[in-house]
Amino acid sequence: MEPNKKILLESGTNELEIVEFRIDECDSKGNVVPCYFGVNVAKVREIIRLPNLRKVLNAHPAISGMIKLRDQVITLIDLSQTLNKNTDGIAADRVIVLEFNRIVVGILVHSVSRIYRISWENVEPPVKAIHDANITGVVKMEDRIILILDFEKIIAELSSSEALSTPTEELMLAHPSVNRGEKTILVADDSRFIRNTICGSLRLAGYKVLEAENGEEAWDQVNVLRQQCVESGTDISALLNLIITDIEMPRMDGLHLTSLIRKESALDLVPVVIFSSLASQDNKAKWKSLGASDILTKPDLPNLVEKADSLVL
Repeated sequence: MEPNKKILLESGTNELEIVEFRIDECDSKGNVVPCYFGVNVAKVREIIRLPNLRKVLNAHPAISGMIKLRDQVITLIDLSQTLNKNTDGIAADRVIVLEFNRIVVGILVHSVSRIYRISWENVEPPVKAIHDANITGVVKMEDRIILILDFEKIIAELSSSEALSTPTEELMLAHPSVNRGEKTILVADDSRFIRNTICGSLRLAGYKVLEAENGEEAWDQVNVLRQQCVESGTDISALLNLIITDIEMPRMDGLHLTSLIRKESALDLVPVVIFSSLASQDNKAKWKSLGASDILTKPDLPNLVEKADSLVL
């Protein structure tokens, strides 16, 4: 990973770098309309021209085929198909190779523009007018809008092997003698797809669950709970027992949220678990140095309830 990527994943500066790319489409008159999208640089392994492509029989329409990248064969996703774009006659010849959640995948795009370093404060949640669950953030530039895509969701929906697994019934009942209903967990994740999976599993297990769409919203909820504790003269553990947070979120990322929580002595006993597709061994060590109690990745989700039990029961 390049030095800048490491800095942004270690320091809790609430900044990110995005690679801007285009998926163009044709309007009803045949004119080409540029559409701008972005992906976190931390997920980008490299950008290449489209190499020789091998088709895959009976594949999903959004799967262009397989390409060989040095000694590795990877799946290539036609993003225009995933996003339902009319690209008749527009050739795509750039591939952005992504690596996250221990997988490597290529996405086929029309062009790659440049890299921008921005604050998460300048990334806004999608407005209600954008009815696309694949979009998790909006960046307003001077002359255009860049949409941040939820690649975890996109890939999970194209491959059953990459779908999010949930805890088993056996794990749900791992502590039947303990009332999980007395414990409250706050989950912060901008992806409705992932947030619903995490919150649904915890609720089925009996936990009280609060939801936040980004770090700023989560921090606001934490402060409301703290104030309630001050007014009632109770400890924070009476209202909040665990925080699970994503890293990549509009307004405030999970690293900055973690650093804010760890600066408050009243929150010392509240465990913070980071859930992220960027959790390499090196990143895990850095995030724990910021105050994270533990790190979860997609393959860890079947053990989610067991992990929560170990931290709060």
